[in-house]
Formats: sequence, structure tokens, C-alpha cells
Amino acid sequence: MDEKTEELRDIFIDVADGETVTESQEEARGSLTADETAVEEKLADAVGRMREELEFRTELDDDALQAVVRRFYDGDGDAAIAEALGVGRAAVVEARHDLHLLRDRELQPPFELSALRRLLEEEDTVADVAEALEVSPSTVRKYREVLGTRDEIRRVNGRFTDEFAELLTDADLEEGLTDDVKQDGLDEATEGMETNVSF
Repeated sequence: MDEKTEELRDIFIDVADGETVTESQEEARGSLTADETAVEEKLADAVGRMREELEFRTELDDDALQAVVRRFYDGDGDAAIAEALGVGRAAVVEARHDLHLLRDRELQPPFELSALRRLLEEEDTVADVAEALEVSPSTVRKYREVLGTRDEIRRVNGRFTDEFAELLTDADLEEGLTDDVKQDGLDEATEGMETNVSF
């Protein structure tokens, strides 16, 4: 052990009050971790405001609607959400549309949505629209609902969908970013250092 290393060792022992470090250096979660109670309150407030401001068709209560939002952002499908809530899949789809939550596949029909919109304005019946698009009437009804939901989202400038996304994706994102920052910071701090120094 050279003189410099010995000097550093003595400083370490003085500061650490011993030759080894046994205390965990991990700190409690910081401010980046979302407060779950606050998230619940804000989610309940958003759902309540939607019910007041918009015309809901769903018969699900606010607690169930909050569960729909949470599970949607967790990546659950409609069938899984329906099973968890003890309701039919159609009830979940209706609630999801009331909540302005559209799935990617709903925005990718086997025809152009603009064509559907034009035909709905021009034709007298769903059957006529279906015939023109060469799809079933049930498909026309399904995407007519999607169009209506999309129009309503635009009418409120996506205010509620943005609010849901902010509430339910930031916590995971922040936690992930915190972990990444910790790891990257450690990597940078230890880059190029010798780790086999013996005391």
C-alpha cells in the first residue's frame, strides 16, 4: 500500500467510523414517485367532470369507470376488463367510448373513415352504407360509434384523454426515468475507476 492509498484509507476510517460500510445507501423514494392517493383523487375528479359535462350512455358507476381507465392504460383488453368488473364486453366498450378511450385498431377500419362519414351523410340507412362499403351493417354501426367518439374528443380538444394519460403514465415513466438516472449516474461516476483497490 503506497503512501497516498494509506492516507485515503485513514481518512475513510475517520469519516466512516470503521473499515467497512454496512449501512444501506438506498434512500426512500423521492418526489418523482407519484402519490397514489393524489392520483386516485384526480382520476375520480376527471371522471366526475366528464359525467357532468358530457352525455354518458354507460350504466357503470364512477368507481367502475375509474377501473376502466386504469385497466385501459395498463394495457388490458376489453374482455379482461369486462371479466374484472363482472359486466359484458359491450358495456366496457360503451364506457370506454364515453371516457374518450379509443383503441388503435378502432382507428384502422377496413375502409377510410372519411368515406364512412361521407356515406353516413349521403345514404338513408346503415344497410345502404354497408352495401356501399361492402361490409356488414354491424361493422358500420361499430365504426359510426368510433367516429362519434373521435368527434367528441376533438370537440373538447382531447382534454380528458390528455389528463388520463398524464395521471396514469407519468408515474411509471418517472419511476423508470429515476431508475435510469440512478444507473447512468453510477456508470458515469465509476467509469475508468479501478475497483480492485485493497484496503
